[in-house]
Amino acid sequence: MAARTGQQFLDGLRARPRQVWLGDERVDDVTAHPALAGAAASLAEVYDRQHAYAEDCLVPDPETGEPTNVSHVICRSKDDVLRRHRGLARMAESTAGLMGRTPDYMNVTYAGFAGQWRAWAGPDGCNAEGAENLVRYQRLLAHEDLCLTHTIIHPTVDKGSDADIPGDGVKVHKVADTEHGIIVRGARILSTLAPFADELAVYPGTPLPRGEGVAPYALCFCIPMDTPGLTFLCRDSASTPDAHPFDKPLSTRFDEQDAFVIFDDVEVPRDRIHVDGLVEVYNGVMMPTAWWPNIMQQTTIRALTKLELAYGLAVAMAEAVNDRTPHTTDLLGELWGYVEITRSCLLLAEEQASDQGDGAWFPDARALHPLRAQLATWFPRVRDILVTIGSHNLLATPSRAMLDDTNLRPLLDRYLTGAGATGAEERAAIFRLAWDFVGSALGARNDLYERNYLASARSNHILANALYARSTKERGRQLVESLLEAGRS
Repeated sequence: MAARTGQQFLDGLRARPRQVWLGDERVDDVTAHPALAGAAASLAEVYDRQHAYAEDCLVPDPETGEPTNVSHVICRSKDDVLRRHRGLARMAESTAGLMGRTPDYMNVTYAGFAGQWRAWAGPDGCNAEGAENLVRYQRLLAHEDLCLTHTIIHPTVDKGSDADIPGDGVKVHKVADTEHGIIVRGARILSTLAPFADELAVYPGTPLPRGEGVAPYALCFCIPMDTPGLTFLCRDSASTPDAHPFDKPLSTRFDEQDAFVIFDDVEVPRDRIHVDGLVEVYNGVMMPTAWWPNIMQQTTIRALTKLELAYGLAVAMAEAVNDRTPHTTDLLGELWGYVEITRSCLLLAEEQASDQGDGAWFPDARALHPLRAQLATWFPRVRDILVTIGSHNLLATPSRAMLDDTNLRPLLDRYLTGAGATGAEERAAIFRLAWDFVGSALGARNDLYERNYLASARSNHILANALYARSTKERGRQLVESLLEAGRS
């Protein structure tokens, strides 16, 4: 199959219903449920967008020649890395960066895994079969243009315990081998996009400790969402299906959902298993490889697009009321700085891309690792900036129905206009969009998401500290020593 259309994506969801619970009901058709239909339609638009911008988004499949999304490409040169950037940017534009798990995220992830398949094969080829399964799966993902999501975090049970694997049966683990595969049991979070994905991936979120009894937890695999025994429990919806798009321009479209996943004795076919009980391999396929800078290209493009939206909103609010106060211009400058630093780090990482082995090219990690740590703190600050600039105006926003009321409209046109030529409707649209970004249920969910994106803010800063420990300090020391020496003479 070539790159799918939006209709093919929706048809696929209807053809393979999964056990999804939202509130007090099991959802039979995620494309029709009021709280889920808006996001399903938005994802369908993502699939259609790859055809609308085929020059940027599609490339010939190396095996079939059919058009394939560029996010599936295993980059073989810097040109491939730059080419992928254009397609990823088009995908991010479709949701203005507000959906963090559009299909290109996992496409890039598995292209990166397959590009460094030797890490999955393990020392002395101890996991050769698992690596072959992974490479084969990546081709399936590309050929079928599947929507894949993941669940990589263990549920929090007892933070007072030092044991990562407490043996309480909660975390996903293998309980038996079968003729055709393995049986797994337990739970994981946080499966963003679960109602809308075709398949689910389980792979390492954090390393496992060494020790007795750990091996059953060292599992990596991918299975269809309708696999028997899989149950998805969605958080409360942040969607507003009954609202007019003018009133809730984001909440009606972009609630990608998050789910708690229960594995109730799920059988995983042997050809879908990528790691089975090999702790050393499980712990060696993430940070020691180029996986981070590879996926950080996609996540940084998505984050940059969202920062650009935030900056555009801040400017629009300031201009709507002609706010040129020094405090506001300072905040706008700070926000613009986040945009340009992010852009610069991304461009530098791509420009310095290199062959990381077996002909697979990945962006340079040096500019992206510290940026990853900073974005977790920048986005909450961005929200504060928008709230400060918007101020009480975020709450003075007439609805679509009020603007359409023949009695109210003349009053609104007189008393709730903006500066210059900004009319009541334009002003209301700007501040409603900003409120949906920072103040709605969706805005609160997105704030939490960005704080914990690619691990918690604390974990990101731990990573930054680890990078400091490994960083080259010689250049700085030379400069310090040169000045100290000058003072001695």
